[in-house]
Amino acid sequence: MIVSNYKHYEELPLFLNAKTVAKVLGMSISTAYELFHEPGFPTLRVGSRMVVPKEKFIQWVELQSGGDAT
Repeated sequence: MIVSNYKHYEELPLFLNAKTVAKVLGMSISTAYELFHEPGFPTLRVGSRMVVPKEKFIQWVELQSGGDAT
């Protein structure tokens, strides 16, 4: 099992790459890349890179867990 090094959202970088998303969610990097291609996941393309803005990631997590993202 992959264990996250992050304990609070404030510790996350401004933009998350697939490796960071994998660590935060406790999944493999290949699964994180699959998630980056899912409709509704807030991926931002910067050239050939795909990243997720921290605030959009937090909102997505809250919505997935049934929480209020507002």
